[in-house]
Amino acid sequence: MSIVIKDLHKSFGEKQILQGFALDVQDGETLAILGHSGSGKSVTLKHIVGLLEPDQGEVWVDGQAVTELKTEELYELRRRVGYVFQMAALFDSMSVAENVGLGLRRISGMTEDAIQSRVAECLDLVDLSGFQDRRPSELSGGQRKRVGLARAIATKPGYVLYDEPTTGLDPVTKAVIDGLITKMQKELGVTGVVVTHDMQSAYRVSDRIAMLYEGKTRFLGTPKEIQATRDPVVRAFIEGRPELLQEEATGAKEES
Repeated sequence: MSIVIKDLHKSFGEKQILQGFALDVQDGETLAILGHSGSGKSVTLKHIVGLLEPDQGEVWVDGQAVTELKTEELYELRRRVGYVFQMAALFDSMSVAENVGLGLRRISGMTEDAIQSRVAECLDLVDLSGFQDRRPSELSGGQRKRVGLARAIATKPGYVLYDEPTTGLDPVTKAVIDGLITKMQKELGVTGVVVTHDMQSAYRVSDRIAMLYEGKTRFLGTPKEIQATRDPVVRAFIEGRPELLQEEATGAKEES
């Protein structure tokens, strides 16, 4: 099982987002994608599940070219890839149990008892046992994120994509969410792709880290390797030092 992205290009109007981005997500790992706002991190996730089509390039999941899948094949792919949305994206009109069970109800042959049993199991995995009847409005931000994670793993996917899973959370709750991401990898064996700009979170959850910059892969390596890099663009991001970008731009002009 793997995700392979080759020479991915995507523009919206005249704005070029991805300009040859490439990545290989290995089986069983959790890989974090870093980048500035608007760099194409979330756009990349949407290509993996076929929510966007590339202008150029290829996306492969489990040896299947995503852009070549027929409608039913694409639905089947999405059952194998859980998606944790940035703001949880829960339906306020539904209970927690109904939100978590949404994907299960699309699986032919699943009984109501089986659905409820799986919902309870997933809520237990994210430490929300007994929350089935609550509404999203009754939950804290961290609890909503955990319900979103429970929904993502309900169909027993091989992959989970996390879009800014710790955004808007306090440091303690961030650590809880990071712990759950690690738990999903260790206990369920899922391959994870985490889009984030939170360096502490990236260091905690990832086996490798990729940085998107100007539409391409600027860096790919382990947390230790990114902390040791001398690349001024990468250091500017991970250390919060924008002056390094100016140094990079000045050096590029002098070379040219």
